[in-house]
Amino acid sequence: MSNEAYKLFNAITLIVMTAICLALESCASIAAGSQSDRLRSEPIKPLPLKLNLDESKVELGRELFHETRLSKDNTVSCVSCHDLDNGGGDQRVHSIGIYNRLGKFNAPTVFNSGFNFKQFWDGRANSLEEQVAVPIHNPDEMGSNWNEVVAKLSASTDYQRKFRSIYADGIQAENIADAISEFERSLVTPNSRFDQYLRGDESVLTEDELRGYRKFKEFGCVSCHQGINVGGNMYETLGAMFNYFEARGNITKSDYGRYNVTGREQDRYVFKVPGLRNVALTAPYFHDGSAEKLEDAVAIMAEFQLGIWLEPKDVSDIVLFLNTLTGEYEEGGK
Repeated sequence: MSNEAYKLFNAITLIVMTAICLALESCASIAAGSQSDRLRSEPIKPLPLKLNLDESKVELGRELFHETRLSKDNTVSCVSCHDLDNGGGDQRVHSIGIYNRLGKFNAPTVFNSGFNFKQFWDGRANSLEEQVAVPIHNPDEMGSNWNEVVAKLSASTDYQRKFRSIYADGIQAENIADAISEFERSLVTPNSRFDQYLRGDESVLTEDELRGYRKFKEFGCVSCHQGINVGGNMYETLGAMFNYFEARGNITKSDYGRYNVTGREQDRYVFKVPGLRNVALTAPYFHDGSAEKLEDAVAIMAEFQLGIWLEPKDVSDIVLFLNTLTGEYEEGGK
């Protein structure tokens, strides 16, 4: 398929997907007539208010998430790049690992990551359990390995006791990954104002915010950013309508996206669509951290993904809506 044909295919797909979303919403609203049925037809779904997790694993995973002994030089922990007090990221273009080494991607938020269909920008981990091992072994992040980590934790009688109380075989690589991933599943931020709206409180949003949401749907943003995580459930080419990387310049291997995982040419520049929950807290944006402000990110995505040049008022309205996606974090997910 030629490049022009591919762009046309993307454009037609986007139009069809957006039309389906809006048609389903409209039809459900007309047919049902009730507020609850109308809200059920929305393409975005609220986060759960309660979680069914193993609290003993969550508590152990929380401790491990803050444990610097996971890194080779005992200086870097998971929370070093995923600050739970700052949107679950680190607000850097690239994260800093051991020996002050720079990573190659902008760290995605860890909040609500349990709802992503894959992990990492390029989707190279199929689960949170698989994800745990990657930074531990990455020389630019923690630069360690499972044998070193298990040996360090096994030297602690406290960790020996805690692991044995949960896992029959004690401190093992798979058990470390299991505990950390269970904690990460607890990192849910429910009860955003938009979730309150979805659950029936129509007074919680301003008219400007609702107008921003309508534009979010009408322009086609919702074709990729929908579901419980407002994204995180599909792949898309970065630059579906215009060549993002040609415009940005200085292309590096990390820009190849899924291609680095699959080796298939059709996956070059393809990335997991990020979830937009708490997006107002997670600047800078994109895998390369190139957008400093949320307004910049909205305008760039409209141009390169939708082929639309938004007016400043449209951008500000959509940003107002995106701010309503900021939720509440309560430790343990209780």
